[in-house]
Amino acid sequence: MSGDGQGRNHWFDDEAGPVVRPYAMTRGRTTSEGQHRLDLIAVVVTELDADDPETDPTLSPEHVDIVGLCRDEPQSVAELAAELDLPIGVVRVLIGDLVHTGHVHVTRPVPPAELPDESILRDVINGLRAL
Repeated sequence: MSGDGQGRNHWFDDEAGPVVRPYAMTRGRTTSEGQHRLDLIAVVVTELDADDPETDPTLSPEHVDIVGLCRDEPQSVAELAAELDLPIGVVRVLIGDLVHTGHVHVTRPVPPAELPDESILRDVINGLRAL
C-alpha cells in the first residue's frame, strides 16, 4: 500500500459514497437459514407484531430498509431489489434473515400448473350466466 492514501480512496466514490461489496452485506453467505425459495414475484409482507428492526443490533441497515419498504405496502422480491439497488441474490439472503427473525413473511404466487384450466373457468361463468 502506498503512503499517499491512494489505497484508502480506491473504495470511495465521490458521488456514491463508500463502496460496500454485496458479499459484505450478507457476511459472505449466499443463502440464509430462514431463506425459502424466493421467486422474483414472491411478495414480502411485514409482520404486524414484529419488534422494531431498528432496535435489533443483529440487523443491518439493508434489513431495516426492507422492513420499512414493506411496512407501507407488500413488495415483491424484484421490487425490493430495484428499490434498494442491490443484486437479487443479496436481497434473497436478507429477506431470508428477516423471515427467520420474524420481521417479515413471504407469500408465494400460485404456480401456473396449479391454476384452474381456462376452459373450466369459462364453463363456470357460462353456467352462472345461465342461472
